[in-house]
Amino acid sequence: MFLSVFDIFKIGVGPSSSHTMGPMTAAARFLSDLRSGREKEPGAGELAALGCTLHGSLAFTGKGHATDRAVILGLSGHVPATLDPDRAEALEAEVRRTGLVTPPGLPPLRFDPESDLVFDYGPPLPGHANGMVLRAFDGAGNLYMEETYYSVGGGFVLTARELAGGTPGGAGALHDEKAAAGYPYPFGSAAEMLAMGRASGKSIAEMKWANETARHPAREVQERLDAVWQAMDDCIDRGLRMEGELPGGLRVKRRARAIHQQLLAERGSNLAQPHTVNDWLSVYAMAVNEENAAGGRVVTSPTNGAAGVVPAVLRYYRDHCIGATEDGRRRFLMAASAIGGLIKHNASISGAEVGCQGEVGSASAMAAAGLCAALGGTNEQVENAAEIALEHHLGMTCDPVGGLVQVPCIERNGLGAIKAVSAASLALRGDGTHFMPLDNCIEAMRQTGLDMSTKYKETSLGGLAVNLPEC
Repeated sequence: MFLSVFDIFKIGVGPSSSHTMGPMTAAARFLSDLRSGREKEPGAGELAALGCTLHGSLAFTGKGHATDRAVILGLSGHVPATLDPDRAEALEAEVRRTGLVTPPGLPPLRFDPESDLVFDYGPPLPGHANGMVLRAFDGAGNLYMEETYYSVGGGFVLTARELAGGTPGGAGALHDEKAAAGYPYPFGSAAEMLAMGRASGKSIAEMKWANETARHPAREVQERLDAVWQAMDDCIDRGLRMEGELPGGLRVKRRARAIHQQLLAERGSNLAQPHTVNDWLSVYAMAVNEENAAGGRVVTSPTNGAAGVVPAVLRYYRDHCIGATEDGRRRFLMAASAIGGLIKHNASISGAEVGCQGEVGSASAMAAAGLCAALGGTNEQVENAAEIALEHHLGMTCDPVGGLVQVPCIERNGLGAIKAVSAASLALRGDGTHFMPLDNCIEAMRQTGLDMSTKYKETSLGGLAVNLPEC
């Protein structure tokens, strides 16, 4: 198995990797097929109009996750990596006003979101909780082309045929033995990862680096990796500057800036308690997830809903840990991506599929592994750190209030970051031997997700989402 660090860490926009970035990416793929004329229906006339139907969790929480905006912008030719978040609202408004999209390389196409974008609140499509169908029509209303897509978490998108054909992970993810043969360390489990490390004498980060540089120049990989960290760091800084209420109607106030100002004022004084370091971790994570909730630029880590955990712990490493280095930062990201890839491959990182254990739980495991690696942990200690963090998120539900990635998501990222640091510290205090292997913990997470009621898997039908305070 090989899953690139840049598949795990994607630069995009909020508020959701599966409900915003995924549908936007699916729309971009559909436009590409339209441009090529692939699978055009026999006898169809000239391309004239588009339509989209959202199913399952994409329908139930689509409004809160801005899935409608994502589809509109995607069908207009925009993609998450290059979209300017500050223009998104105006771009959406123009399509709603005109009832037209004008994607590059195609004629103006009729698309009225009020009638052509349908939220289907019936049973989900069979392949995954996050399903959507995109259709194109000719001028007479005849079907021109149709494709079913599944947004499977972390911004990964699969067609129905790709999913049925066993292509987990989507574009860029190589999971079969033949495809992974070109990479020197194609481990598909934590046990294989540790065995390859022992045989080669390399760290987890070094094996990931060797995989990445097997097909791309080392300088290119390093530049892209540094760009990922820069995007994370910029997101934290912007979140620490911004004030006001988050969009969506819950009237949730941004808190990161005020907390950060308090922490800065206490520095160097006798006012700070020993546990204040937890507040620093929380405020970094909250800054990211407040930006995500506002539709800002974030990095999937491994998802948008959990995007604050890894950046918060990495910022903690840089600004608070003794002996932090640039090389340590890169080791952190490489080791973290290795763990994220294993969880993605063997279970899920989709809240709609397995609950928040697959989002914040996975992110906490990644951050714990990354910090452990950056601080000089052995491969066995890194694996142990990831297992501790994931184990103590098992069973966590995904129950966002109003379908918005705000309550409980913002604070939950802060607690996930704190758990990650605690897990890394515990692992570093031992020699790497422990009772429960990471592989078993990942499998337990998968099984727990299968057994979890749909009410608690990003549908806003149960849990905190339906236990609201009286206003």
